[in-house]
Amino acid sequence: MADKPAVGLTDAAQDAVPVSRPKPARNPVFQMLGLPKTRFKLPSRNWLIFLSVTGSFTTAILYDRYHKRKAQQRWCNLVSHIAQEPLPATTIPRRITIFLSAPPGDSLRAARDHFHEYVKPVLVAGAMDWDVVEGRREGDVRAGLAEKIRMRRRKAERRPVRDAEDGTEEKAKAGLAEEAEDLVQNLRDTAGVKEWEGVQGDLVLGRNTWKEYVRGLHEGWLGPLVPPPEPLPEPAISTDTPVSITRQSSFADDATPKTDQTTAASDQQPQDQMDVAKEKEKPKQPTQIPSYISPSDYSSAPLPQSAPEALPPSAVVPFPHLLGFFNTPIRIYRFLNRRYLADETGREVAALVLASHIRACNANLENASNRDPDTTPSTSNTAPPPADVVPIQKRWEQEGVLRGEERDWHKSAWQLRAGDEERTWKDPMVIDARVGSRMRRFELGADDEERAKRDEGVDAAAKGAWDSVKELMGWESDTSVKGWEHGLIGDESG
Repeated sequence: MADKPAVGLTDAAQDAVPVSRPKPARNPVFQMLGLPKTRFKLPSRNWLIFLSVTGSFTTAILYDRYHKRKAQQRWCNLVSHIAQEPLPATTIPRRITIFLSAPPGDSLRAARDHFHEYVKPVLVAGAMDWDVVEGRREGDVRAGLAEKIRMRRRKAERRPVRDAEDGTEEKAKAGLAEEAEDLVQNLRDTAGVKEWEGVQGDLVLGRNTWKEYVRGLHEGWLGPLVPPPEPLPEPAISTDTPVSITRQSSFADDATPKTDQTTAASDQQPQDQMDVAKEKEKPKQPTQIPSYISPSDYSSAPLPQSAPEALPPSAVVPFPHLLGFFNTPIRIYRFLNRRYLADETGREVAALVLASHIRACNANLENASNRDPDTTPSTSNTAPPPADVVPIQKRWEQEGVLRGEERDWHKSAWQLRAGDEERTWKDPMVIDARVGSRMRRFELGADDEERAKRDEGVDAAAKGAWDSVKELMGWESDTSVKGWEHGLIGDESG
């Protein structure tokens, strides 16, 4: 019996063969643009690592920049109402004095950039005017502040510069500055222009400038008006020129050749020895301007009668500045947390602009027991009675201001160079009680701080989600009126 062909199996095998589907037609627009054929797929492991690291770092930068601008805007809004207050045309606006100097191991540009980035926005929002005392090297700020105080003392005591100064160059500089200031003041008096009647104030940038500022106050109020006499140079014994002793002879034939030999020997003196002698004769310029008074002479120096009962208040702004390749991790961490620095700086500058709370600098007494623990047995762990506690040292508040910044200073700030009798940055701060008790500080009141938080909450509630995203990415357009543009808007034809 013949087998029948498996018709059903053959049909099933034919049906199981996959049928090729036509590929989707490519977009003719992309084809005409010459774009390659690509299909979506996950990136490789290396690309995932790269995108994760760069994305995280970029997000951290954007987040910090957003909160930094937010903190600065909070303090700018707190003082912006001062710019709207009317001011008489015959009154000079409030003018503060800003002290900044180059940080150790760096140039003055770093201090200027820090001022423009963190301090200037708040001052502009409050319509402040300012003078700047800059120091390119150590001691310039101290000398500049001391000279301003001495000029004020000469005016109060009615002593002319010619009688007070001794020296041609210094006398000419002081005389020109005082004559220019007197000329400007006479013009203002003639026009009926008045000075600002309120408090002015000083702004100090960084720990190094603060030490020079305190030193300049002491030098200006406790130091003399006349520069101290320079010490007489010790007579130097020259050993470069050889001494030749010749013996005269009774014979003319013997004297003539000896004279010729002596002249030839003197002509053969090397030229380099003469150049070295000239270099030694040149006076060496000091690394910083010498001070009029030493800190050890503060207690014996008299306080002038023109000294005010309270010195102008000051505000100290932090200026962290770290150098070095091995400090790169710390510098990156600080770069990603600049919002905290902007908030702290804005708080100090806002307190100076508002000038609503001013307090005197405090002094704390460090106490100790006058009982010897080796000879006096202790029966308990209780503290000694008050009669046995005596003050041993007075610590002023000014000594501890921004002391942590000294750890970041370059090593050149701690080295004593040749020819330096003293170093303002390296030496410890010395405070005289007569000057320290007259110093004052700006302080932000609790009501002002509460108002700043409340205004920040109102601004955040008024913004939408899209506005917050644009501000975070830096896409928003600043349509606010700048401080220097007030009064320039409107019809100027009339």
